[in-house]
Parts: sequence; structure tokens; C-alpha cells
Amino acid sequence: MRHKKAVLTILAALWLSPTSLTGAPQVNVFILAGQSNMEGAGKINGDPKRNGGKGSLSHMASDDELKKHYGHLRDNEGNWLKRDDVMIWYLGRKGKLEPGYGARQGTIGPELGFGHAIGDALSSPVLLIKTAWGGKSLAKDFRPPSSKGATGSYYLQMLNHVRDVLQDVETLFPALEDHEFRIAGFAWHQGWNDGCSMPMTLEYEHNLANLIRDIRKDLKADKLPFVIADSGFGGPKQKVDRRLKIRAAQAAPAAYREFKGTVECIKTAPFFRPPEESPSGQGYHWNGNAETYYLIGQAMGKAMLRLINQAD
Repeated sequence: MRHKKAVLTILAALWLSPTSLTGAPQVNVFILAGQSNMEGAGKINGDPKRNGGKGSLSHMASDDELKKHYGHLRDNEGNWLKRDDVMIWYLGRKGKLEPGYGARQGTIGPELGFGHAIGDALSSPVLLIKTAWGGKSLAKDFRPPSSKGATGSYYLQMLNHVRDVLQDVETLFPALEDHEFRIAGFAWHQGWNDGCSMPMTLEYEHNLANLIRDIRKDLKADKLPFVIADSGFGGPKQKVDRRLKIRAAQAAPAAYREFKGTVECIKTAPFFRPPEESPSGQGYHWNGNAETYYLIGQAMGKAMLRLINQAD
């Protein structure tokens, strides 16, 4: 494909610009990866009989208080907005960014808030490549090569999907023909499965640091900005030791000298909403609360922009 060479020659660049070094218009690519909470269980439409639909995206965009923050997600006719400047690919589903790119078409994940935050800030087009599967661990399924043992099959699938999309991007996104593509950042939201096992919990920091190193090596991007959203399930009142240790492990790599200014971990506990304010009681899926998923994505996007600005 015509873009293959262009992609490979610009992976290591760290600046963001509307045009590439060759003068061609540029698309900044962000990889969103993880397990079921990167997939996303935030309900677009809630159940009015449950709690008036609270916690759903529809409620957020129509409630008198909330719509000042989320009303921009709809157009003047009340339809969900499709962004012309932010495209998304998620395991074969593709198009302009809009609600419906969660685990199911009736849900959202962090991609919506992330894409709006990034799209609003950058003048060049954005492509989100989302690779996420439910029920997967970092210790086994996403295990990075540097952690030794068998490399996780989903680590390999993740990289293969990214490469396949970029090598066939003209077919997948005809509107972006004649653009050049560069991988501009990596966003990670995962941790539930590892937090179910103390041995996996105790090796999480080691595996996460290796994940960052190996992703950068395999994508040929030494300082690729890397944002982690921690596992804030249960909110500030979380007491389970394994869950608290996972949060600490997710925050630790950002303090490593080798990752200074290129890795950031955001705390998600403040975004937790209780079941009575949400579409469901599945705490491990953020109770299906669309606002939680949107705020996680938005915070990840803002963190990514901070890292990008530091690199400039």
C-alpha cells in the first residue's frame, strides 16, 4: 500500500503538525487498548423505570444541569454528533467518532471522551485504533515479551491490528487518502482480571513497565506518549487490598526516570458513580455509567495532550 512506507518513516517523530515532513497532510493516530473497560459498558440509553435513566448518555445530554457539559455531543436536531475530524476503528467497526463504539453499539467506552478532548485540541485529523477484549489479564493475555515466558496472544493481536489498519488505511478511510499517518500516543485501561489474583497483582508493575518498553520497541517509537487510566472501581471508598495494590502498580511507572515526561497515570476513582445513579450495579464495569466512561476518556485525552506538549 502507498502509505506503508510513509507510516514507518514517521513513527519516531514526537511533534504534532497538520502536515508531515514531506508536506502531505498528517493524521495523528492514537492506540486505545485494554480489556472490557476499554471496550466500554457505558449505556447510551438508560432505563427510565430504574432511576429516570440516570447515568446514561441520553440523560447526560438532556438533563438541565448536565447538558451544559455534555450537550455538545448532539447536533442542533438532537442527533448524536459525528466528528468529521476524528475517525475510529474498533475490531472492524469503523467510521466517524460518535456514541456507539463501546463493547456493543448501545454503549460507549473511553474513546468518546478521549476523541473529543484530542479532536478539540489538534488542528490535524485524528484516527483512533481501539483494540480491547473483555476478561483479559496483563500477566497472561497481554503479557509483554520482556516479562519472559509466553508472550500474550492479545499483545500480538493488538500490534497486528494496528499494523493491518495502517497498511490498509486508504481502503478503510477513503476520506483520509493522500494523508500520512503517525502514531502519536498509546492509552491503556485494564486491570480488573489481574486484581483478582494476588500473584498477578504483585507482578503488575513489572509487567506494565515492560509493556511500555515493548510497545515502544515494536512500534519503533522510543518516547511514545503513554497514558494509563488506573482501576478506580469502588471509588475512594475501595478497601480491597488487591484493588488498591493494582492502583499503586499502575501509578508507579510514571515516576521511573526512564519514563519521565512520557508516561502519565490518571486516577479514575473520582469518576466512580454508585448504582443508584447508574444504569446497572456492575461495579467492575463502572455500573454501566456513561459519564464515568466519558470522564475517564476525557482525562486520558487531556493527559495525552500534556505529554505531547512536554515533548514539543
